[in-house]
Amino acid sequence: MSTGTSAPPVRLAWTVHVPAGVWGVAQGAAAPVVALAAREHGASLGAAGLVVALAGLGQLIGDLPAGRLVSRFGERRSIIGAGVVAVVGVALCLVSWSVASLAVGVFLAGLSQAVWGLARQTYLAEAVPFARRARVMSTVAAMMRVGFFVGPILGAAAIVAVGTRGGFAVQLVAVCVTAVLMGRVPDVGRSPRAAGSPGGAGTREAGLWRVVVEHRRLLRTLGLGAALMGLSRTARTVVLPLWADVLGVDAATTSLVFGASAALDVAVSIPAGYLMDRFGRRALAVPSLLVLAAGYLALPWAGGVASLTVVALVLGLGNGLSNGVIMTLGADVAPPAQRAEFFGAWRLMHDAGAFAGPLVVAGTALVAPLGAAALVVGAASAAGGAVLWRYVPVWAPWPRPTALLVGPPPLADEAVPR
Repeated sequence: MSTGTSAPPVRLAWTVHVPAGVWGVAQGAAAPVVALAAREHGASLGAAGLVVALAGLGQLIGDLPAGRLVSRFGERRSIIGAGVVAVVGVALCLVSWSVASLAVGVFLAGLSQAVWGLARQTYLAEAVPFARRARVMSTVAAMMRVGFFVGPILGAAAIVAVGTRGGFAVQLVAVCVTAVLMGRVPDVGRSPRAAGSPGGAGTREAGLWRVVVEHRRLLRTLGLGAALMGLSRTARTVVLPLWADVLGVDAATTSLVFGASAALDVAVSIPAGYLMDRFGRRALAVPSLLVLAAGYLALPWAGGVASLTVVALVLGLGNGLSNGVIMTLGADVAPPAQRAEFFGAWRLMHDAGAFAGPLVVAGTALVAPLGAAALVVGAASAAGGAVLWRYVPVWAPWPRPTALLVGPPPLADEAVPR
């Protein structure tokens, strides 16, 4: 287990925390308007959900080469390249002339997010000691939530001024700022590797498939929980605006509802990392999914702006409680010799769920009422809570002092009591 190189707080602030907040602004500004923009282009409810899902598909596909890219080219160059792709994608959303052009832009934005997220996680796993890992990573996630709170408010103002595409205009500015700030991340995410060891000087970096095979037990158990959490988190970005559309709520009001949800999200997410460091990862992971399940199960009974806002607040509470869980768990179980490559596989599991969230909503809406889609996602969220209750490890990874091992072996093959 790496103890980290203790990067100075000021460096972390300007290369990680502030950019995460600005990126949150970009996501928050776009979240309420992607489905609505698709509807303006003539898409059905199901097709609009599919367009939203393309962001998750782009992130999912981006996970496949992201670990190798970061391992080979370093965090800084990978981030810069992803920034170019992000700007192109968001600009295409802004000037989109059809559902197809909007879909391509959404896909490219998701593609870039995969590389950005993995590069940031690799850097933090190496630069931050284990004792502070959860709180630092949850601070990153909290900053994104602050941005996600501010984003819909700025987006609502832009929508009032120029129409639905105003949300994309705010997103474009925020993406450009994020790319400039994150481009200053140093290439420190390198663990010492012995020649001839996996990923060492004698073998090149490990491929994604090799990492998946080596850690298949961990990925099919704890990774399944991460996937269900990803599904639960992202489904709200499509089911809430579509339900608002069914109720006849205008785009600006929908954006403000998102903002209220994000405010509660931020309020509970700030202390989440401290609670994880104090009480363990499971103490936050399981309740967050159960609260999300309650929100989705209540959505079909929302009949107006007030009740929709209440449901949005419940979903914001659940999302806030999940703050930093996936990043921290991934860093806990990642082998130092294959850190970037493992993060590619780990994020692939989470992002597969993130992609499935809007897809489940869209697919169900094609054959059943939208309320049924909310119920399906609620059931999946509850199942995710059960999986994480069972499989979140109570040991921290690598190295393995044999004398300290007590009881049955944990999920990770190399682990010590936490």
